[in-house]
Amino acid sequence: MPTEILRRRAKPAAVRDERERAARAAVTDRYVAIRAGAVSITARLRDTPTADRIWGALPIFSTAQIWGQGEVFFETPVESGRERTARMIVRPREIIFAPDRDVIGIPFAPSPTSRTGELRLWSPSNVWAEALEDVSVFRAVRPGERVEVRRVDPAGVANLV
Repeated sequence: MPTEILRRRAKPAAVRDERERAARAAVTDRYVAIRAGAVSITARLRDTPTADRIWGALPIFSTAQIWGQGEVFFETPVESGRERTARMIVRPREIIFAPDRDVIGIPFAPSPTSRTGELRLWSPSNVWAEALEDVSVFRAVRPGERVEVRRVDPAGVANLV
């Protein structure tokens, strides 16, 4: 049958998607600056639906909130569902979006729910960006401080990468 011929010739979706993602990433690296009070970092966006939604909503202005001694988070106008890759434990420098609360979070130290040696989030969250600098500078942020997330020109980021 003709459909069998097409199926045999088509590349598997996973391979095709991976190649398309790599090609887009090589051409379109996207960066944001996140400033809270006097603290600022630059982050590279990942190739995820949540990152696309946040990118489309920029600039974002909000107010800092603190969770325990280890995370700054703030509300956004963005809505995004939980992605298949959402998780509760993240690595240092990963920036998250919590779909159950529509907030961006920057974990920098263990939270009240963390176990030894881990950064545990409040709920499963989408990792949408990776900080290029040390996020522990967010320890200096106080609740109520102004937060802004803006696009950054990739040419200005060359020395950080």
